[in-house]
Amino acid sequence: MAREAKSNSRLVYSTDSGRRCPQCARPVLECVCAKDRPAALGDGIVRIQRETKGRGGKAVTIVSGIPLANKELKALAKTLKQKCGVGGAVKEGKIEIQGDQRQALKTELEKQGFTVKLAGG
Repeated sequence: MAREAKSNSRLVYSTDSGRRCPQCARPVLECVCAKDRPAALGDGIVRIQRETKGRGGKAVTIVSGIPLANKELKALAKTLKQKCGVGGAVKEGKIEIQGDQRQALKTELEKQGFTVKLAGG
């Protein structure tokens, strides 16, 4: 006697299309519910580091680990750039601010309720 397939069963694992979204069960590249999800949840600590690599010796301050969706992350980046009076960008879920602005960013992010650590040397 053959078992009938349940019509309401959910696919748990498949290697056909790679990883699947846990909410909508679609392949991650075709997921529609992940657009407003934070880029990275991490451990809840926002890390601020200074980097000069690949920028011709010019310093850039990188803020990573902020658990916000892309829209809110861009709004926060705009606020931080205005507070520091410099330019910057949002790339791959990280905020890049021109110059060495670690202390100014730390105080501003702590005012907004984030747990902040200065990373790197």
